[in-house]
Amino acid sequence: MILAVNNHNNKINFSAEDKKKKSLEYNHDTLLNNNFATRTKIGIDKLTNALTVYPAKGLKGSKNANFYEFLTMGTVPYIIGSITMMSVFNSANKHFAPFAKTKASALGQKMALGVLFYGLLKSASKSLVSKPVQMITGIDTERPYAKVIYELPDDINDTDITSIEHHKVFESVEFPRWDLLYGDEAKGQKRNYRYDKIAKKLGMGENLNDSDQEVKPRIKEIVIKTNLAKNISSYLWAATGVGIAFQKPWENFFNVMTFKFWKGKEFKKCLQSFGHNFVESVKDFWKGEGKGFSKHAGKALVGAAALTTVLGVINAVSHKSTNTKNTVNKNEGYVVS
Repeated sequence: MILAVNNHNNKINFSAEDKKKKSLEYNHDTLLNNNFATRTKIGIDKLTNALTVYPAKGLKGSKNANFYEFLTMGTVPYIIGSITMMSVFNSANKHFAPFAKTKASALGQKMALGVLFYGLLKSASKSLVSKPVQMITGIDTERPYAKVIYELPDDINDTDITSIEHHKVFESVEFPRWDLLYGDEAKGQKRNYRYDKIAKKLGMGENLNDSDQEVKPRIKEIVIKTNLAKNISSYLWAATGVGIAFQKPWENFFNVMTFKFWKGKEFKKCLQSFGHNFVESVKDFWKGEGKGFSKHAGKALVGAAALTTVLGVINAVSHKSTNTKNTVNKNEGYVVS
């Protein structure tokens, strides 16, 4: 009887293990393609977990809660704060007189649009630096990867002890995931083929014996410079987005704005109005109003954002050679430069 019970339990365990393996999307840390579909999937996965899984783990005091989950949940107060900022101003409109209500509604809607543009341009503008750097150097500073985390079981019957985190290869400048950039020789890939491509683009030569060791210091330098450029320029582009959102042409859009996508004609008119008034708002922001600095403030902000982006890319890809000719002092027995 004891043997029969043991065999039965073993079958259950193996079955559960097989089922778990089949359900896993990744069984080891995996380099991912940096494209729109992947970024969208990662964004949805992070937001979903930040709203559901991670808070639940924190509330019950799970020993598997970690710093990555804490940082990921930081998007929740950002979203809640943005929605609150949009709603607080607009929710008071119903208490105003008709004329004041119209003025307040227009301002409140522009404020809501400004919050939206701030977030979108702050995120999207980083590609204005990272993509040119990638094209010139072959280094994708935003390359994502999926990290497999093996957790501790919360109870004796817990078999779901694997989770997936999404990180970037150069998330840590001190400790990049160099190992993920090596080719898989089992798939017929040359071990250093990615490093070979980078070395060639950087003008360091071809068919190097140890291209990985040659380019790693240069990659770190480029990543640091690129991150600085992204941080500076993204806030200027975000401020530009807020400025565009407060232009007068948007009031025409708010008159026809609708989220009822099932009403085809109305929704199509809304989209057309958005595109038209966006262009007009950009023009008005560039032209400016009034006199003196206020008239040219839009030009100054756009110019500063564009300038920091261009200079950031130039600084990231430029490199002052520090190579010196080494000679051997035979009498002393060491290398001098």
